[in-house]
Amino acid sequence: MPLPSTMNAISIESPGMEARLVLKPRAMPKPGAGQVLIKVHAAGLNRGDLLQSMGLYPPPKGTTDVPGLEAAGEIAAIGAGVTMWKPGDKVAALMAGGGYAEYALADEGSCLPVPSNISMVEAAALPEAFFTVWTNIIDRAQLKRGETLMIHGGASGIGTTAIQIFRDYAGAIFATAGGPEKTALCVSLGATRAIDYRTEDFAAIVKAETAGRGVDVILDMVGGDYVTKNIASLAVEGRLVNIAYQNGSKVELDLMQVMLRRLTITASTLRIRTAAQKAAIAEGIKDWAWGLVEDGRFKPVIDKAYPLAEAGAAQAHMAKGTHAGKIILTV
Repeated sequence: MPLPSTMNAISIESPGMEARLVLKPRAMPKPGAGQVLIKVHAAGLNRGDLLQSMGLYPPPKGTTDVPGLEAAGEIAAIGAGVTMWKPGDKVAALMAGGGYAEYALADEGSCLPVPSNISMVEAAALPEAFFTVWTNIIDRAQLKRGETLMIHGGASGIGTTAIQIFRDYAGAIFATAGGPEKTALCVSLGATRAIDYRTEDFAAIVKAETAGRGVDVILDMVGGDYVTKNIASLAVEGRLVNIAYQNGSKVELDLMQVMLRRLTITASTLRIRTAAQKAAIAEGIKDWAWGLVEDGRFKPVIDKAYPLAEAGAAQAHMAKGTHAGKIILTV
């Protein structure tokens, strides 16, 4: 059956604080070499989408202006040279943009197979979180089996993913979250100790819980005043990796502790990486993390699903910060 010449996709009108997300027809994208065209069933929301709507996170050069960094669906067409997938295959894909649409392009190496035991809505919650968690905690921070891990934003899509992936790998997991419901969620997913950042000092608790040693790895998306507290919470040879700076990226540091305790501070972002780099991350995920989904040991946490036409309402819900797990758009 031939593909239509047009599709519906979200357009960001008047980017900024008053941006409007409008569902409009546009030309059907065509897969280039090494790309697949996905008939989208569901797409995940990420904070990068909010920043793009505000005009603060433009897509990489040559990428569609349609927002959406991840989606799940069926492959509708393949580009030249594609060998990993065929039309009809069900995939969950990381993309640099385009997920808020009926059809979206992805590099073949940035797709993962949708296990038969999860829905497309659940599958759409996985790519961005899995790629982010894996490349930062394993590739950059090099967490080793039995080491201790602290995850900020434990009830977020990233946090709920990291806790579940590493609960049987890390020696202990500390997770921060806001309020008793979110901390309880973190514990239910496998966190050793959940810390309510509204009422508790995570640096003091980590020191007390580890007999003054600290943790080996910290995954942080807060930045700002958390940076110095993170450094104080690290063990000797500890590693801090930042994936966002919600409280700001400019801080004043005394680097003497970094020197004396041989600490590592690093950070990364996914969107601007090459197709080959993302494919390498996907291969790492397939080694064992994706198996947790396939055998049912990992269960995506879904906060709420909205129809594609209500993308603006979905982003407003995310901006409030009251959600736990992933927010999804359904097509």
